[in-house]
Amino acid sequence: MKAFRTTCLYCEIKTQTNGDPRCMRRTYFLTEAMKKVLSDLNLNIVEMTDESATLDGGDVLFTGQEFFVGLSKRTNQRGAEILADAFKDYAVSTVPVLDGLHLKSFCSMAGPGLIVIGSSEPAQKALKIMQQMSDHRYDKLTVPDDVAANCIYMNLPSKGHVLLHCTPEEYPESAKVFEKLKDHMLIPVSNIEKVKVDGALTCCSVLINKKADA
Repeated sequence: MKAFRTTCLYCEIKTQTNGDPRCMRRTYFLTEAMKKVLSDLNLNIVEMTDESATLDGGDVLFTGQEFFVGLSKRTNQRGAEILADAFKDYAVSTVPVLDGLHLKSFCSMAGPGLIVIGSSEPAQKALKIMQQMSDHRYDKLTVPDDVAANCIYMNLPSKGHVLLHCTPEEYPESAKVFEKLKDHMLIPVSNIEKVKVDGALTCCSVLINKKADA
């Protein structure tokens, strides 16, 4: 993937995987340590060698059914095409990012078929485009703060639905919305420092779909 920062915080921009045994990388940005971890997990690494292509993990939303790719200052049409070629089993649709850094600056997945979306006009326009382009139906959870819509969902064998989300200290009204998810284990995680460098919760995560050891 095309990376725009080289700090260890932004692991998401270096790697894109949806649980499928394939992932994408741009060789000179992905650290050898990350490469070794992915290789040890038996993930097939697909090289993105086209220098004209840009693709940032923050612009890639995998719903479990399909991909939405935000076309932003950091991701272009060619990058989306390469992603589609790597994951041929899934539909890939592009969404213009009219405001904000990335697509996931104002949306993410909070569970199977559940999209968290910010309440701003650009966020709502992007959601409408996704709904129009998709053959799947998604529920939505609207939060007052766009930044708070960036969260991390995990389905853990021993815990069930787990959601890492913004803290009440940062976004009190958005935190109240997450409390409506009664079937989720909610874990507030501070993003106070990361947001200073345009970071979000998903920026420092790479989610791997791996069965628990027997």
